[in-house]
Amino acid sequence: MMRSLWTGASGMIGQQFNIDTITNNLANVNTTGFKKNRADFEDLLYQTTRLAGTPATELTVVPTNTQVGHGVRAAASQKLFEQGSLQVTSNKTDLAIEGPGFFRILQYDGTYGYTRDGSFKVDSNGQVVTSNGYRLMPELIIPEDTKPETLAVSPDGRVTIQFIGNDDPVEIGQVELYRFVNPAGLNAIGENLFITTNASGEAIGGRPGFDGMGKIRQGMLEMSNVNVVQEMVNMIVAQRAYEFNSKSIQTSDSMLATATNLKR
Repeated sequence: MMRSLWTGASGMIGQQFNIDTITNNLANVNTTGFKKNRADFEDLLYQTTRLAGTPATELTVVPTNTQVGHGVRAAASQKLFEQGSLQVTSNKTDLAIEGPGFFRILQYDGTYGYTRDGSFKVDSNGQVVTSNGYRLMPELIIPEDTKPETLAVSPDGRVTIQFIGNDDPVEIGQVELYRFVNPAGLNAIGENLFITTNASGEAIGGRPGFDGMGKIRQGMLEMSNVNVVQEMVNMIVAQRAYEFNSKSIQTSDSMLATATNLKR
């Protein structure tokens, strides 16, 4: 059987994975804090029939290898943590990170998740939570006897608010950010959350605006960093590559048919 059939098939499988990645990026074009994926590929093993340097005569050697490849496979699906555009919402509990960093979230099982989605809400207990009810860590609680419209979060994460009957703002908490040596090594688990892995390293906490952390922008949200035009171009390229690989399979099949019909 011709190896080109399997080589072409590996190319089609690889481009299908590429299209799946692009489609997920486009599906999340309006997801707050979403970071796009990029599919990386690598060539498969090579079959070597003659090595470079093999003696050709008493005085000469073969100058190049004689090799044939066996196709391609997906090597990685990498998150690209480029800054997304900031959208003004004027909502007091919306927080965007301008620069590196993640918010820390306490999940229901007691473990920590990390997110760039700063569309926070306040629950019935005054606790600042995500859209799914996960608590922001360190905990930030808005007291009952305060004026919600006076809530303010400074670029360095200091949270202040005015109490009823008092015109002086009072500091009630501090928003912290966390960064990673290798953010691309984080594991995306959905709900705009990431969890740490051995590849990402442990979270490094710090105050916004210091020690390499980004700044907090209140009343704004970071949008997806997906470039629609770029993704559409990538989709066209992937589609054409898929077609090229299917053509190689058809050509191999035609060659086999020709060999089969030799005896007539």
